[in-house]
Amino acid sequence: MSELIIIGYEDHRTADRAFARVEQLQRDFVVDLAGLAVVRVDEDGKKHVDTAAPPRGTSTASGALWGMLVGILFLVPGLGALVGGAMGALSGKLARSGIDRAFRERVDGLLQPGGAAVVVMTRKLTEDKFSAAMGEFGGTVLQTSLSDDDEKGLAEELATAEH
Repeated sequence: MSELIIIGYEDHRTADRAFARVEQLQRDFVVDLAGLAVVRVDEDGKKHVDTAAPPRGTSTASGALWGMLVGILFLVPGLGALVGGAMGALSGKLARSGIDRAFRERVDGLLQPGGAAVVVMTRKLTEDKFSAAMGEFGGTVLQTSLSDDDEKGLAEELATAEH
C-alpha cells in the first residue's frame, strides 16, 4: 500500500526545506519513496513542478503513475471537462482509489499564489518518525492511501490510455 501525502505551505522557502528533509528521511530509511515533488505557485498563479530524481527500484509503470498523479492533481484544471474515453476510465479509477474530485479540490485549495506544496508518495513509512521530523515546518497535510490493487489498476489503465 502506498501513501500519498501532500503538505501545503504558505511560502516556497519552507516547502524547499521540507522537501530536503524528506530526502534526508529517505536516506535515513524513515520513508521509502515512490515519488517526491515540490509544487510552487508563482504570484501570477502559475504552477511549477520540480521532482527529485526517481527513487531506486522505481519501475517504469510506477514512474508513469507518479507523473500522472502529479499532473492530474496539479497541472490539469477542470479535469472533468477534459476527460473522454480512456482518460474517463482512468479518472473513474482514481476516484475509486481515494483521489476523487473532492480530494483534488482540497489539493487545489492548498495552493495559493506564492505558496507551495511538497508531494510525497511512499511505499513504506515510519509514520511517527516522519511526523516528528516534518512537524517543525507546519503546513496543511492531506493524505490518502492507494492499495496495491489500486496502484496496479491505475498503472494498467494508464498503460492502456497511452496506446
